[in-house]
Amino acid sequence: MLAKMTAKNQLTLPKRVTAAVGPAEHFDVEVRNGQIVLTPVRIQRGDAVRAKLAELDQFIKTLDK
Repeated sequence: MLAKMTAKNQLTLPKRVTAAVGPAEHFDVEVRNGQIVLTPVRIQRGDAVRAKLAELDQFIKTLDK
């Protein structure tokens, strides 16, 4: 199955492929032995916020109750 990359480095994944892995809006992308590997990721809103804070080198403090 082929997927064509656009001038903006975008790919459209074939419906057959996305149907096989289930609904996902986000994918973890890595390169293994010269291949691009996409892994579906279900991101919760809190996870997205924590990931962004980690990127900005921020630390999350928890409050003791």
